[in-house]
Parts: sequence; C-alpha cells; structure tokens
Amino acid sequence: MVTVKETHVVKPAEETPSKIMYVSDIDQINPITHAPTIYFYRSPSFSSFPIMVEILKHSLSKALVIFYPFAGRLQWTHRNRLQINCNSLGAHLLEAETDARIDDFAPDYRPTSAVRDLIPSADYKRPIEDLPLVLIQLTKFSCGGVSLGLGLSHTLIDGQSALHFVSEWVRIARGEGPEYLPFLDRTVLVQDQEDLLPADHFDGSDYKKPPLMIGSLNNIEERLKETDVLMLRLSKEQIDKLRSKSNEENKRPGDLDRGFTRFEVVAGHMWRTASKARKHMETQETALRVVVNIRNRVKPPLPKFYFGNAILPVIVTSTYGELVSKPLSYVAGKIRAATEKVTDEYTKKATIFLDKQEDLSQWRYLHVVGSTQGVFYGNPNMDITSWLTLPHMEGGTDFGWGEEDHFGPGVVGFDGKSFILSDYSRPGSAVVALRLQVTHIEDFKTFFYEDILN
Repeated sequence: MVTVKETHVVKPAEETPSKIMYVSDIDQINPITHAPTIYFYRSPSFSSFPIMVEILKHSLSKALVIFYPFAGRLQWTHRNRLQINCNSLGAHLLEAETDARIDDFAPDYRPTSAVRDLIPSADYKRPIEDLPLVLIQLTKFSCGGVSLGLGLSHTLIDGQSALHFVSEWVRIARGEGPEYLPFLDRTVLVQDQEDLLPADHFDGSDYKKPPLMIGSLNNIEERLKETDVLMLRLSKEQIDKLRSKSNEENKRPGDLDRGFTRFEVVAGHMWRTASKARKHMETQETALRVVVNIRNRVKPPLPKFYFGNAILPVIVTSTYGELVSKPLSYVAGKIRAATEKVTDEYTKKATIFLDKQEDLSQWRYLHVVGSTQGVFYGNPNMDITSWLTLPHMEGGTDFGWGEEDHFGPGVVGFDGKSFILSDYSRPGSAVVALRLQVTHIEDFKTFFYEDILN
C-alpha cells in the first residue's frame, strides 16, 4: 500500500511570462491525461529522504522558469479547443512511502496497477483549469530504494519533449545548469490555409475509426474483456535475425534499397503475432496505429528542441489472412510505406484537416484507461509506440543520488497498446511492453519467439 504523506506545490523560482499560449492542432488530438513514466533507484546515494525531496523541489522550481508553460493550466476556448494559461500556479510534488520493496517489481518492472500507484494521477472529473500539468511522486520503499513517478500533460508534450524537460531538470538538480533551452512558440505549426486545398487531396484515413470484429456493431464487448500486461525481451541477435531475414526476402528488383529498421521489423513481427494469437478469421480486417516524428520532415525543420507534440499518427491496414501468409518483409514494407508518406505536404494537409474538425474529442480519449469513448485500437487492432529512438541521457536520470535501475512506461492503457523500448543494459536489445486480452497472452508469447526461431 502506498501512502502519500505530503503534497507540495512547486512554482517557478522567478517571475515568468503571464500570457495565453497557443496549442497546435497536433497537440489538440493528444489525450488530456498525463503520460505516466516511472524511474526506480535501488540504492540511492542519499539515505535522507527529506533531502531528496528538497533537491527535487528546488531544482524543479528552477526548471519551471525555463519550461514555464508547464507551470500553467489548460483552459478551453470557444471552439472547444485547448490553450495554455501561463499563470504560474505550479506543479504538484508528492512525498509517499510504501511497505513494498523494489524486488517486488524487479526484474521486469511490469507496469501493473501496483506500479501505477507509484505515479500521481489527477481527477479528470474536475475542471481542466484546476489540473496541474506536471505531477511528480517520490516514493520511499521499505528496502531503502525510491521510485520517481512522473505524470506530464500529453496535451503539451510528446516523448522527445518530455525527455528534454527531464534532462534539463536533472542537470539543474546536479548543479550543472541547463544545457539546451526549449523552443516554446507552437505557432510555427500554424498553416496558411490558402496554400493548400486538403479537401481535394487528403481523405483523413489516418483519423478514421479502425475496423471492428466481424459481426460486431461496436467495440464495447472487446473493451470489457479482461486484459493484462506482458514484458518480452528481444536480444540483439533475435532482432538482427528478424532484420536479416526481412532484408533477404526483400532483395528483388524495384524494392527498397535500404535495410529495414529495428522498429519496422519488430512492429511487423508484433502485429503478425497478435493476429495469430487472437485467432482471427482470414477476412478479418486489422489496423496498426503508429506515430511519426515530424520534426525533420517539415520544411523548414522544426526548431531544435521544439517543446510540444511533433508527432502524427498513421494507420496501416491489412487482413489476418494477408498478415500470416505474406513474409515479414511485406508487413514491414507496409509499415515503412505508411510512415514515409508523412512529408511536409502531408503534415500541412493533416494540420488543416484537424483545424476544420468541429469535434476532436474522439482522439483525445484514445489512451484513457477504461474509457468507452472515442477511437479504440484493441482487438482486432494494435497501437505500437516506439521509444527506440528517444534520446538516452549519459549517466541516466541522476538527480545527484545515482543512475536509475529502470525507466519505463507507468501504464500500458488498453488491449493492443504496446511500447518498444531500448534495453540500455544490453546494447542493441529491446523490451516489448504489451497489453492483451488474457485469453491471448500465452499464445502470443509462444508465437512471438517460435516465429523468430523458424
């Protein structure tokens, strides 16, 4: 059981601009929840928990001067869009303790409900103007270790921006000062609607609802089925085998002239494996949702250290029969084709398409655990997020008490949702965190490894 002992409101250490900030259309389709991540420190060099809390408070107050939108609050506009009120109301930092030990979570640190208790959450029934954009919880374990649970507003940032914020906060905590200042102006993503006529050339297919199970009128029954999270490791050798086989299969005139990436082959392998484990009918349609980083795909590229969401979703569709009968290179090629269509022109058209939508709520509820609203990528579909290319901080997330023993997602929200993480303890290896319906888990694990061997 986790007990919260005290809650601190941490405001910027200095006066910051007081203004309303624009939230881009790309930000608008992200969940209004807080993206949960977790850090475990087995043997922190500081034995004094109160000192660790003070280090976090002092350094966070300085970090919020630089990242001052994070100290504000969201509010609704007349168009049912969101904007940021930079009012310096501050972040919330919780002190907590538990009788549990870190060994209760190691070695795989599976993001279960017990892990979720180590990360602060907000009451989303309250007005959005009341919700802090940064939630932090430092929890002391009975073994002497600690965990740091973060909840950062997904409306404001994607994974790359989140790690930028954490890395600068860490540097400040160690007395080194900030290294790279964030670029905060989101209006660089505003598009001139006179330049393009997306209605003629953009069908919005990446924003349509995914397929349902054959014979179903909605996805409510699938949402209600029992699910659980599994963590599966892929060694460098296993990933190399997937890549090598796919690249060999693909050596035909007119095909791709460069090898498949780790993400393309692992995501393709996961999608095929999930369909096999779910035992779909041959004609069952299935969709895979992935997100694409647009920072270097737009012209000119977004400013370095752009602070916001710079990702767009793309949808790959197939049928069960096609996925299992075609080679992995075919599936990986479909994923590549979908991601490569995200160009500067595509981004502009997608942004204008979103701006013209009266209601964006169906996408905002995508990742809400237990939600029955909006788009759902559970059975027969999948949603795969890659953390393989997220920047890794040299020395880890060391606030002055040592490098973390584990960093990962705090929640894998729904059936079909998954993350592919780099395993920094084993270069070239990866970890897959995946939530599936319980009845499909054992088959997934079996096919996942057997298909690599075969």
